[in-house]
Amino acid sequence: MQKQHVAIPGIIIGCVVFGLGSLIVAHVPVGAYAIAFWRLLIAAFIFFILAKCFKQRLPKSKKAIRYALTSGVFLAFDLAFWHESVHAVGPGISTLLNSLQIFFLAAISFFYFKEKQSMMQLVSLILAIIGVYFITGSEFAYNEHALWGFTTGIISSLLLALSMVFIRKTHEVEPTPIFPMMLLISIAGAIILIPPSLLFNANSLYPTNPLDWLWVFVYGAVMQCFAWGMIAYCVPLLSLSLTGLLLLSEPIAALVIDYSVLDKPINLVQWSGAVVTMFAIYLGSVSSQPRKPKIHRIHKNN
Repeated sequence: MQKQHVAIPGIIIGCVVFGLGSLIVAHVPVGAYAIAFWRLLIAAFIFFILAKCFKQRLPKSKKAIRYALTSGVFLAFDLAFWHESVHAVGPGISTLLNSLQIFFLAAISFFYFKEKQSMMQLVSLILAIIGVYFITGSEFAYNEHALWGFTTGIISSLLLALSMVFIRKTHEVEPTPIFPMMLLISIAGAIILIPPSLLFNANSLYPTNPLDWLWVFVYGAVMQCFAWGMIAYCVPLLSLSLTGLLLLSEPIAALVIDYSVLDKPINLVQWSGAVVTMFAIYLGSVSSQPRKPKIHRIHKNN
């Protein structure tokens, strides 16, 4: 019970800090691919140091390493497209769209892993479509970048789901400690982003002043390492329903930041759509998690 009291504020803090990351993306004048590169490069150095300090080794299986590197490639472009969406439609809506990855995970589980889908998952998918429709209507009316923002936001959620699938496949081949896993993911992601960063962000490849460099370092160290690590630590300590509910604090925080700090106009219909979409994500996250099997005590006769 004591761990749960720590985990609840811990996961909320982690999600809110994640949401604040979109504020850095929106304000620092670095390209969408470039800032994703710097984020993963900084994280790679940090995870390398952590792996050394905790004496966690890389997996021995070449197949496991290949899967982890593939996960990093998908994560890299997930971040890049999410950044594009942030610039086009703002942190709030882009983060909400990125959270739709739960539905792509469900689809991949159904078609690839042959896992059956529950009625609740189908209902949550319908609700998500309705919610996104409510959000898009008003956005297209005044934002000429809306189509690009929604497209890249949804693509980013698909790429995030694929990254998670390959993390799962890595563990299926060989259970891998967290720091070496994130080290491989970060290295692969940073390397694959070099060509598109040079091609698309040649004029905004790196920060131009010390303050922006500081914010980019914070983005890589705090958002990629601290916030993600706190969420990963706290999730196993809570029930599935509570976890799904608390994880929604990330898009909520991003929406509030978008509205209050960045002065983005969000009308009542869009707020309603956001609520419906977050409720759908909550239902989807809860229904997609396997139930823990009951553990029966085995009594030994002395």
